[in-house]
Amino acid sequence: MKPKKSSRPNKTGMARPQPVDALLYPRFSGIATFMRLPYVPRAEELDIAIIGIPYDGGATYRPGPRFGPRHVRDQSSIIRPWNPALHLNPFEKWRIGDFGDLSINPLSIEVTFRRITRQLDEVLKSGARTACVGGDHSILLPILRSVHKRFGPVGLIQFDAHNDTWGGYFGSPHSHGTPVRRAVEEGLLVTKDVLQIGLRGQVYSKDDFDFGRKHGFTVVTSEELHRAGVAWVGPHLKKLSRRPVYVTLDIDVVDPAFAPGTGTPQVGGLSSAQIIDLVRSLRGMNIVGCDLVEVSPPYDTGEITSLLAANLLYELICLF
Repeated sequence: MKPKKSSRPNKTGMARPQPVDALLYPRFSGIATFMRLPYVPRAEELDIAIIGIPYDGGATYRPGPRFGPRHVRDQSSIIRPWNPALHLNPFEKWRIGDFGDLSINPLSIEVTFRRITRQLDEVLKSGARTACVGGDHSILLPILRSVHKRFGPVGLIQFDAHNDTWGGYFGSPHSHGTPVRRAVEEGLLVTKDVLQIGLRGQVYSKDDFDFGRKHGFTVVTSEELHRAGVAWVGPHLKKLSRRPVYVTLDIDVVDPAFAPGTGTPQVGGLSSAQIIDLVRSLRGMNIVGCDLVEVSPPYDTGEITSLLAANLLYELICLF
């Protein structure tokens, strides 16, 4: 099954891959890749590589995000290429393909982290940028280790119900609740350029936000967004407009009424419309990479979480 190709070559002279024409091949047919793009495991042929990281060994409550990449790909088949809100077709602008999944070790978080960083190093060396699909949020740390080698310390825009700055769990320094803390400790982030959006809910103690305050994080809570609207984020984004930033989106930033399929659901979150508006508000940012994590299909209802995640990943790709 050959995808429809653009007649406009990019700077390397290669035509840009396009999603399969749904008027020729029905959306429910063919091998599942993101938006039915070509499977391209050679990063040197791509400007943006869509990469699955099917690992959930860092989850501390409900498992299942290891199945996230597969289900997000399945639900992406319904997405069309033209974005009328942003007035662009990303597949006409960049060479974008589905790179497939990285090799992970489901029995070892340390080995998995090394594998993720090593494999992403090769992708980034080729000049491609990455849009990763998890997997639990622990994968953010090895991703940022690779991003740091390529770009140095970067800013971070984090959509999340949780701040992910805990010290560890059950004697392990790594889990899906620790990657931002570890990234700061390893010097991977410009801490004054860390923006956390959507935090809410109960924590273990009143001291749980001290780490972020100490390092100068900017936090916009879900409660603030509900009161003041999405525009509340605008002034904070303006401060980051010149900084290379990495974007990480934990699907639990969305209320479980809209995204029930996640490992640590927290009530009082954003609607699907709000999170789409927030992602689109990043247009014009200098984004060096992104990920979408914590989709747990076993807890999903009618695949609505995977469907939202697929659409959000498409919106993120449009921002590059």
